[in-house]
Amino acid sequence: MPAQQSPTSGSPVDDLDLRVLAAFAQTPDTTVKALAQALRIPESTCAYRLRMLRERGIIAELRAHLDLAALGHPVQAMIRVRLGNHSKAGVEALFDDLVHTAGVLQVFHIAGADDFLVHVAVRDAAALRDIVLEEITIHEVVRATETQLVFELREGVGVLPRAQG
Repeated sequence: MPAQQSPTSGSPVDDLDLRVLAAFAQTPDTTVKALAQALRIPESTCAYRLRMLRERGIIAELRAHLDLAALGHPVQAMIRVRLGNHSKAGVEALFDDLVHTAGVLQVFHIAGADDFLVHVAVRDAAALRDIVLEEITIHEVVRATETQLVFELREGVGVLPRAQG
């Protein structure tokens, strides 16, 4: 496979970088030694590649995957938000407020009929209603919302090849 250009740095991402990324993405809490052994490469090479991938911004951050239901937030929903006014200040204020709202997992500013897609996790239907009524529709730029319950969520394969042992 030829080297691919990294959109953030312009530096190529080669086959070994992709292998390191794929293995690291599957088990980000593993040691460099264990990762190097799984990839059958020297530990120093693995450490260097990981460091370079971080410095180049390709590995941007690590996050813990939490069991939201176990934390008392078993209800997930997607809230579609349609704006009536698209002033830059209004859009930015809404965006900023949404990402700082308790229960909001992700906020997407999107193109199409809707303007925002808000992924939330809450304790019950009343808490979901409260986010819509007390956090979203209070903004003057908001024209309408539509809430869709998430019955099940599965992670996709993503953009990296699956690591081979």
